[in-house]
Amino acid sequence: MKRDFKEFKSFIKGKKTAVVGLGVSNRPLIDFLINLGAKVSGFDKKNENQFQEVADELKGKGVTLMLGDNYLDNLTGYDVVFKTPSMRIDCDALKKAAAEGAYITSEMEEFVRYCPAKIFGVTGSDGKTTTTSLIYSMLKAEGYRTWVGGNIGTPLFTKIEEMKETHKVVLELSSFQLMTMNVSPEVAVITNLSPNHLDMHKSMEEYIMAKENIYLYQNEQDLLVLNKDNEITSSMAGKAPGRLMRFSIKEMPPKGAWYSDGILYLEGKEVCEKKNIIIKGMHNVENFLAAFCAVSDEVKIENMKKIAETFSGVEHRCEFVRELNGVKYYNDSIATSPTRTLAGIIAFEKPVILIAGGYDKKLPFDVLAEQGMDHIKSLILVGATKNKIKESFDKEFEKRGTTIPVIIAETFEEAIIKAKEAAAAGDIVTLAPACASFDMFPNFADRGNAFKEIVNKL
Repeated sequence: MKRDFKEFKSFIKGKKTAVVGLGVSNRPLIDFLINLGAKVSGFDKKNENQFQEVADELKGKGVTLMLGDNYLDNLTGYDVVFKTPSMRIDCDALKKAAAEGAYITSEMEEFVRYCPAKIFGVTGSDGKTTTTSLIYSMLKAEGYRTWVGGNIGTPLFTKIEEMKETHKVVLELSSFQLMTMNVSPEVAVITNLSPNHLDMHKSMEEYIMAKENIYLYQNEQDLLVLNKDNEITSSMAGKAPGRLMRFSIKEMPPKGAWYSDGILYLEGKEVCEKKNIIIKGMHNVENFLAAFCAVSDEVKIENMKKIAETFSGVEHRCEFVRELNGVKYYNDSIATSPTRTLAGIIAFEKPVILIAGGYDKKLPFDVLAEQGMDHIKSLILVGATKNKIKESFDKEFEKRGTTIPVIIAETFEEAIIKAKEAAAAGDIVTLAPACASFDMFPNFADRGNAFKEIVNKL
C-alpha cells in the first residue's frame, strides 16, 4: 500500500535538512524541499570557486553551503539527510548523523515510497538502460501516461504531485540506489548479474545483496522477473515474495518468455521474429524477453511486437556513428563492464577493432580475453586500465599460442586515430571500453559524445 505524499509534506516542513552532493540531479531536489518548507543545507566536496554560479544561486534561495575537502565534518545537527547514491551508508559522517537521530534517506527511496503510480524497476549488471527504455516504450504504445527516471531521464521525486494512480513509472536502478532501499517497486526486473562496481562495494556478495532489495520488500501481488540463464539471478527464484516470471534464450521456463528457432515467445504466444528486431545481438533478445514479462499485465502482444520491430536503440549503446572509407564506427560507451563489452562485440557477428580501457572498477578482464579474443581483430587500449587489460590478453595469448594485435594509446583521440589506421574497408570499429569513464570523462555519455565528435572529424 503506497503512502500518501501528504505525510512527507507534513514530515519535512521546518526540518533541518542536508542534501549531500550538488550535482545537476540534486538541484531540483533542493528547490523542491525549499518549496515544501524544509530548511536546506547543501554539501559538496567542490569548493565555491569550482561552481560559483550555482553557489550564488543556491545562497540566493537561502541554502546554507558546506563546501570543500572537509565538507562532511559539518554534517551534524540535521533532522534529515538526503545522501547521494554513491555515498556508502556506513561512512563515518552518515553513521555519526544517524547516531544523532537524523533520518538518512535518498531521493529515490522517498520516490518509491510515495509514488502513487505503479512502478516498474529495472536493475542488473548489463542491459538495464535498454530494458528500461523498452518497458517505457511498450507502456506508452499501450496508451499509458508513462514516466521514466532513476539512472536515466529526469529526477522524478520533484514531479510526484503531478503523478496519478493510473500513470506508470519505469525506473532504472543501480546497486548504489538500491543499497539502502527498504521499499520495492510493484514490478522488479533483474536482467543479469556479473561482477561490477567492486571499487564501491566491499564484495560481490554485497553487490548482489544490494540488487536484491529491488524485490525483497514486494507483496504477494507484485511481480519479479528474473533471467533464468544467469546463475546468480536464477538462484533468487525461491526468495520471491510475490509472483515470478523468468526469461530464457536457452529453454522454456514454466512461466515467462523465451526464444526458440528465431522466434520470441511470451506465455506460449509468438510475439515477434528475431530477424525483424532492429537492434541486434542475443543480449538484446534477452532485454526484449525481460520487457515482455514486465509489461505482460498491461500491454497487448501487438504493441510489444510493434516496439520490438521499431525500437532502434538508445544513444551510446552500439550506436552507429558513421561509415568512412568502408569502415563502420559504433559508439558503445555504455559498455562499462567486461561482460557488457563482450555482448556488444559478439552482436556484430564478425571480429571488430575494439577500443577499450578507462577507470578501474576493480573488475577482472579475464572473461573479455577468454571469450572475446575470437571476436576482436585488433585491440586498442587507452586509459587507467590499459595495462591491466593487456595483461589479461597476454595471459590468453600464452595459453593459446596465438595473438591478435594490441596497440597502446596515450590519449583518447590517439586511440581513435590508431583504430582508423588499423581498419580496412569492411571493418567495424567500436568503442566498448569495459570500464567506467571517470579517468578521463565525467560520465559515459560525455565519453560517447567525444568519440562521436572525433570520429565525425576523421
